[in-house]
Parts: sequence; structure tokens; C-alpha cells
Amino acid sequence: MAATPALRVLEKAGVAFEVRSYDPDDHETGQGYGEAAVHALGQDPARVFKTLVARVDGVLTVAVVPVGGQLDLKALAAAVGGRRAVMADPGDAERSSGYVRGGISPLGQRRALPTVVDASALGLPTVCVSGGRRGLQVELAPADLVGLTRARTAPIGR
Repeated sequence: MAATPALRVLEKAGVAFEVRSYDPDDHETGQGYGEAAVHALGQDPARVFKTLVARVDGVLTVAVVPVGGQLDLKALAAAVGGRRAVMADPGDAERSSGYVRGGISPLGQRRALPTVVDASALGLPTVCVSGGRRGLQVELAPADLVGLTRARTAPIGR
């Protein structure tokens, strides 16, 4: 399997992580990418985080929240000192990150964006996030995720 930019960032940083892969096409119709990962890997939805891209006052911003919840756009805006947040156009998210929808990783993005990780991650020993490809997750310590993405943490999930 070819390394993704996310995996290269993790390897270069020398942090502990585990790669978890699954068949992204082997899931129920109507199930989202995050839910498919939870199901395929047999993980708790509170430990698997999805990467979403929003616009806060027009600025692309990355939000990392548990698959089992939703992004609170008002909380995201407040976390970065903004007034209003809306979900970004999927094409903008793909172009800025360098990844395809369903495989956007908070790690190794083409362009570094302001990033906020939901505060619930800090209470967990490890979290899973996209490894930069559909069907590829990486499990790592939340502190490493926050450090490598230069993220702030805030309660942005509900």
C-alpha cells in the first residue's frame, strides 16, 4: 500500500500509530464514510473521528469530531474567534486538503488550515482518524493528533 501524505507525516514525526484498513465499498447503502469505518473496524463511534471542512467567516477551517455526533458550527466559529460558520463546498475541501471526500485526513493536508479537534478526544487513550484514503484509518494518541495538526481543542461536537 502506497503511503499517503498523512502516513508520511506520522512516520516523519516518529509518533506511535497503527494503520487500520477495511474495504470502503463493503458497507450498507446510505451509511456515511465515518459510520462505515466504525462498522468495518468494530470501533466505538466516540473513538472514531471524522474530518470536516467548514468556512468560518469565509476562511476554510478543519473540524475533527466523533463520528457518533455532529459538528456544532456555532461552537466551531467561537473556537477560532469567528462569528459564522458554514460547511465548505466539498470541492473546496478536496482541493485545499489534497484528499477525496470520505478520505480527508486532518494530517498531511496540502495546505495547513486552522484546525479544531473536539475536546472529547482528550479523554481517550487513542482516536482513529482518516489516513488519507477511503478505507484507511490511523489510530494514534489524541495529543499527537493535536500536536501534528497544530490544532486547538474545544467542545465543537454535539
